[in-house]
Amino acid sequence: MNHKLSLALAAALAAATPGLVLAQAEQAADSAVEPVSGNPFFVVSNLPYQAPRFDLIKDEHYQPALERGMAEQRAEVAAIANNPDAPSFVNTIVAMEKTGALLNRAGAVFGNLAGAHTNPEIQKVQATLAPKFAAHQDAIVLDGKLFARIKSLYDQRDSLGLDDESKRLLERYHTDFIRAGANLSDADKETLKAMNSELASLATTFSQNVLKEVNDSAVLVDDVALLDGLSDQAITAAAASAKEAGHEGKYLIALQNTSGQPPLTSLTNRDLRKKIMAASLVRGTRGNEWDNTGIVARVATLRAERAKLLGYDTHAQYVLEDETAGTVAAVNKLMSDLAPAAVANARREAAEMQAIIDAEGGDFQLEAADWAFYADKVRQQKYAFDEAQLKPYFEINNVLEKGVFYAASQLYGLSFKERKDIPVYHPDVRVWEVFEADGSKLGLFYGDFYARPSKRGGAWMNAYVPQNGLTGTQPVVANHQNIPKPADGQPTLMSFDEVTTMFHEFGHALHGLFSDVEYPQFAGTSVPRDFVEYPSQVNEMWATWPSILANYAKHHETGEPIPQELLDKVLAAEQYGQGHATTEYLAAAMLDQAIHQQTAGNVATDTLAFEAKALDAAGLDYAPVPPRYRSAYFSHIMGGYSAGYYAYLWSEVLDAESVEWFKENGGLSRENGDHFRKTLLSRGGSADAMQIFRDFRGRDPEVGPLLKRRGLEAKPDAE
Repeated sequence: MNHKLSLALAAALAAATPGLVLAQAEQAADSAVEPVSGNPFFVVSNLPYQAPRFDLIKDEHYQPALERGMAEQRAEVAAIANNPDAPSFVNTIVAMEKTGALLNRAGAVFGNLAGAHTNPEIQKVQATLAPKFAAHQDAIVLDGKLFARIKSLYDQRDSLGLDDESKRLLERYHTDFIRAGANLSDADKETLKAMNSELASLATTFSQNVLKEVNDSAVLVDDVALLDGLSDQAITAAAASAKEAGHEGKYLIALQNTSGQPPLTSLTNRDLRKKIMAASLVRGTRGNEWDNTGIVARVATLRAERAKLLGYDTHAQYVLEDETAGTVAAVNKLMSDLAPAAVANARREAAEMQAIIDAEGGDFQLEAADWAFYADKVRQQKYAFDEAQLKPYFEINNVLEKGVFYAASQLYGLSFKERKDIPVYHPDVRVWEVFEADGSKLGLFYGDFYARPSKRGGAWMNAYVPQNGLTGTQPVVANHQNIPKPADGQPTLMSFDEVTTMFHEFGHALHGLFSDVEYPQFAGTSVPRDFVEYPSQVNEMWATWPSILANYAKHHETGEPIPQELLDKVLAAEQYGQGHATTEYLAAAMLDQAIHQQTAGNVATDTLAFEAKALDAAGLDYAPVPPRYRSAYFSHIMGGYSAGYYAYLWSEVLDAESVEWFKENGGLSRENGDHFRKTLLSRGGSADAMQIFRDFRGRDPEVGPLLKRRGLEAKPDAE
């Protein structure tokens, strides 16, 4: 395990946001499985690809394995730092890449289970170990002897005869150590350690509060008549949720972690819609034991003070220096250029909805709780279809196997075989072995698609075993979503948004599966945060590619393909709603920047007042379109996306360019897929991210395709 991934592991354990954590050791043979006695983390898994031994792992194994893993890595790092031999690339940098095998094995599983299937015992370990992990990471990056060896090598990097990837690795170590405080005085290092420890504990508390609040805020409904508009399947699921929560005979509407909630599209009862939206928007601000407003202010304060200690004006400046965006000014310009047109588009969309409300005799003004419901009515008027028409054609197995997997087979020649002999951590989780076009083995893919109370909101990818040539490991990756699980015996019919999300997350999975790098530091999705979403966004294009859509969009009862007329309407409607989508996203991204562009000594203590002021200043205080995430449940910015939520938009510039490239070059073909894989997906972080993009595209990106996609071409000065 390398030092940077110690940081990722600490973040995963603190914020329940799984990062890439490495399993080191020889590749296990694909042979008969023998039982492992004692703590299963203490030995390399003997499953194919070193897949986790979920059949043996118990909650009581985590803390001993993680603590022993930290101790082992400290000893390994101390041996490197105190090596009497002159520093060399092999005895220092490569040696660092090989440290922490046990810590990574345990951390890879724990970091993900803390988000995917937590419980009070895991949460207790999380809270206990978060500050210890922060201290562990600090002990490595603030080790003066170790940094002296790294600096010595860095100063002579041009004369060491290193290949490009090795030289980049050395430079990355030097940069990361400096950014972590290696050049600080001893006194300042102690101050930094205290800050990092408190931040780790706060992030853990915030994360656990978000999960408890979203469960506690579920809306209980007494009368089924109030659920008019929901499908029979959704009503049955709500009844089952209520029964499980001890409210048999009632109906429980579970919330997702975004501000908007899926049932708002269908519910005809406006009072219930408003109740659900209100419950969603006040999460984390109710003054109860899970109130996160104070935590947001304290985290912002500590991050601002830490940035100042490290020589930066703000936390945002510190973060963005190491991203492809480079500067605060570049990010602010991108968002401020787009915001006026986005809000103008949203207001035009709102006017169309208000016209329907008025025509129906509704004596009210459009509010946030009404948006999804009336947007669907506009969609029906403009395109003569609604989401309910689509769902019967989006059965989950068809979407996954005949859509997501099929696209991967057409582009890259991949094939998939379900492995029911590989143990999982929950009955809903499934595993597939992935093969190359020539039949050789590529890796394992886990799919965990259903929502449950033990799972954090959102969707994400993680790697249990990232690929790297140094230790010869092949990738084991996983995707996670929060699709409501239907009653037993009922099909899982997905919304179009859930379909797109499945393609998106599999784009991350492909980034991990195709990794072909030498060093663990650069494996898979170990790229700048504002680049990591780009390949996954590109993969979304295949969800609506005609030949792919026709292959998976088949009626779950009759098997009939989606009618061409309906298909045409879906494609025509793709850009509809971009005013809302762009505005809610920009509001959250601007809020993230506002929080993290505060300077030390000037951080607001009233989180809600600051939020309102920031949205007003950005011109994004449009009540019918609240931010996609408000501060108190904005989990991204407590994990790896602090001052980085803009990354989705920045990545979309590259994504829109890449979609244009595919279309210009014939679309869905092995030749195009292999080019994307070779020049970009396989390279991880082994080269400069923008140079990797240029190697694929042949030039620097332009913003035009994004503006066209978002319906924002009208703003000529957006660059």
